[in-house]
Amino acid sequence: MHAEDSAAPPSHAGSPQATPRGASGRPRFWLTNEFGLVVLIAVFVTAFGLLTPGFLSPFNLFTLGRTAAINVMIGLSMMVVIVTGGLNLAVGAIGVSAAMACGWLIQDAGLPWPLGIIGGLALGAALGFVNGWTVVRSGLHSFIITLASMSIFFGLMIFLTRGESYRELPAVFSGFGRLRFLGNTLSPLVLVAVAVALLLVVLYRFTVTGREMLAAGAKPEAAALSGIRVDRVFIACHALSGLLAGIAALMLVARNGAALPSMAGQLGQDWLLPAFLGPVLGGTLLSGGRVSVAGTVLGAFLVTLLTSGLLLLQVGEFWVQAFLGLLLLLAVLMDMVRRSFLARRRMV
Repeated sequence: MHAEDSAAPPSHAGSPQATPRGASGRPRFWLTNEFGLVVLIAVFVTAFGLLTPGFLSPFNLFTLGRTAAINVMIGLSMMVVIVTGGLNLAVGAIGVSAAMACGWLIQDAGLPWPLGIIGGLALGAALGFVNGWTVVRSGLHSFIITLASMSIFFGLMIFLTRGESYRELPAVFSGFGRLRFLGNTLSPLVLVAVAVALLLVVLYRFTVTGREMLAAGAKPEAAALSGIRVDRVFIACHALSGLLAGIAALMLVARNGAALPSMAGQLGQDWLLPAFLGPVLGGTLLSGGRVSVAGTVLGAFLVTLLTSGLLLLQVGEFWVQAFLGLLLLLAVLMDMVRRSFLARRRMV
């Protein structure tokens, strides 16, 4: 999985953004966010393994993997919008709406579960499309639009479902969530997250559409002058974000065995911190134009690792949330310092 992709579109899409390079032309790995995340993960795995005897048990590794897979998908859902320089605060609301739609199609409408899944994912993509279209047509920042749509989507979902859960789902959902591989330590949800991450790597590295997304996020005006339909690209990014949010929610349904209106918290706000932490820790630029799929995966895993380890150490959940918020702030500040250092040393 390639570590980092910058705005390096075809010749019609503008100039690429510089990154630290070695003699081979590849980014110097030891200067990347990914290298730092690998080191931090190794350090905390060792520390938690020594401090909490049950941390490395097969059951905890299985649980950790299931939770990390969902957090990875949430982070990827935010990442594909951040690449445009925008935000999607409605990730949680879209995800829970997609999951509840899937539950309704299966339990109340009587559709086969594959069609229910397709319907739920289609709704997620459609809600993302609505966000992107509104951002483009109104000219307002996506922060404002998605903040409003977060409440609208969640409120409509509660009204239409009357806040009822869908618990009479086929056993295939809970069965898939309980499957275990590699000595009862690996969840299939991890495989789903890795597969989606690899598809995003292919999108950004090897397709014209992906490179146009990077170019439009880096310099929208230059991309438009080069012939890229920037508005369509932005709408496509929001639709993709909605689709990924739907996948994350359905993974959560598989873990819980039911579609719950509270699965992403009130208004979907429980997803906001994981959604930002993964991409920001991984090196995706908030200003747009550069994406790091591998970094987002590693960042989401680190967040899950820290949360699990601290809770096993009986640290209060309030302090865990405070620590994660501080971690997000530090990640942004440290990335600014790192880029300033590299610029002074002419290493970018």
